[in-house]
Amino acid sequence: MTFLAWKSEYSVGIDSVDHEHREMIELVNALYDEMKNRRDRGSIEQFLGDIHATISAHFALEERVMKQAAYDQYEPHKDDHEELLDQIRELMDVYADDPDNGLPLLQERLSDWFANHFSSFDSRLHGKLDIPHH
Repeated sequence: MTFLAWKSEYSVGIDSVDHEHREMIELVNALYDEMKNRRDRGSIEQFLGDIHATISAHFALEERVMKQAAYDQYEPHKDDHEELLDQIRELMDVYADDPDNGLPLLQERLSDWFANHFSSFDSRLHGKLDIPHH
């Protein structure tokens, strides 16, 4: 079962950003499979670290693109990015302290955040950034 699925409305119209969005969804889905199959704690903690690093790198790309385009919603978009990174770090701590309760919370929060961010903040980028597509 797919935890998160790519939807056309998530597209921002910039190939490099859309590609990374798809990769993040795949990584979150792999984590979901890992959690569903109740793999070992070390494996799940590694996935969480990978997700945090991948998302952090993606946000740096997206923020650079927004700055280059003088995007007028840069600050609130960046603030939402920082909120997610903080939440992931908190969830990593919750999972480390209590894996049984940390797993459902992690699943719920990741799903909610991605769906909300893609459909709100990222969807606003579509057609607003006049830069070459990579």
